Amino acid sequence: MPRIRFDDLDMFYEDMGIGGETVLFLHSHFSRGLLAFGAQIQPFQGKYRCLFPDFRGHGRTVCPSLEWDSRKIARDMARFLDVLGIEKAHLFGYSFGATVGLYMAALYPEKVRSLTAVGAGAYPRPEGAEDFLPESLLRKNDQKFIREMEVRHREAHKGDWKTFLEQTVADWRGHPALTDEEWAAVACPALFINGEHDPFGTCAEMAEKIPHGETWEIKGGGHRPLFVMEQGREVNAAVLDFLSRVGE
Repeated sequence: MPRIRFDDLDMFYEDMGIGGETVLFLHSHFSRGLLAFGAQIQPFQGKYRCLFPDFRGHGRTVCPSLEWDSRKIARDMARFLDVLGIEKAHLFGYSFGATVGLYMAALYPEKVRSLTAVGAGAYPRPEGAEDFLPESLLRKNDQKFIREMEVRHREAHKGDWKTFLEQTVADWRGHPALTDEEWAAVACPALFINGEHDPFGTCAEMAEKIPHGETWEIKGGGHRPLFVMEQGREVNAAVLDFLSRVGE
């Protein structure tokens, strides 16, 4: 279970797979590294080097500051690849991680071989975010979720789960917020996967922003079709096919 230090980060990550081309997995807001991609570990590590970092503010990555947002984490991920000596990587982002992937593709195109984004949106959707503010959770006495956030991110937030949730809600409310020029800068091969009932994004809006990208709307699907209990097998097959075609 390696750690790597750069800038102000002591970053925890998992490194799995046979080598060759790298797939960088970018996790969702409340998750960390491997936790968001349980259904992808085995299918992908047989073909690629798979990296599963915990973002700043999340999981087991340690940083003096508890402040973060999608753009800052995109910069971290570009630096992470540099420090590991990886020139380019395929990005596989889910939800918040898909937003990080979009910023990476726009701002650090030289680092991105391709982008797969599951549950991506083209603009912020703040509806429901306030339900995850500390005062809302305490008012509802949602001790189960509070405990999950305490335990899952204890090393990162040093026990300050309230600041972690405040940062998460702020990012949820404000991102993605790419400029027109940044959208136009996304030139890598891209695959966008959204469930038919995903409340956070649609294939149609992603196709409008990035016309050269491929899209797949999963009928009956929601926000997390990559999960093993949902459409994980089908998503894996589609993404592996996409990556094989990018590599041709």
